[in-house]
Amino acid sequence: MTALTLETLLALERDGWNALCSARGGRFYGELMTAEAVMVLVNGMVLDRDAVAASLDEAPPWAEFELTEPRLVRISDDAAALVYRARAARDGDEDPFSALMTSVYVLRDGRTRLALYQQTTVTH
Repeated sequence: MTALTLETLLALERDGWNALCSARGGRFYGELMTAEAVMVLVNGMVLDRDAVAASLDEAPPWAEFELTEPRLVRISDDAAALVYRARAARDGDEDPFSALMTSVYVLRDGRTRLALYQQTTVTH
């Protein structure tokens, strides 16, 4: 069974960001998210798995990203949250996107799956 460690979850987050940089985010998150998972975005939208996959297929790719200050919050033996700061930019952006992220992962059928993702904008 996969362990919900800081290293494992941070690697999954980096895989997700890499997918977003190469226009593969819809497929990646469509497979990673649980059936009932949602993403709560900084613009106030709450998207279910199908909406996430569809919206990311249409989104322009990120050109670069940086994840810092990661910390693991253990919820139970089969659930944990990864909290971190992200900074990302698309080609042509004057101001990078900067936010605090929380990703709640659960173990389901021997796989690590994303159950909830939430963004909070930061201005510095």
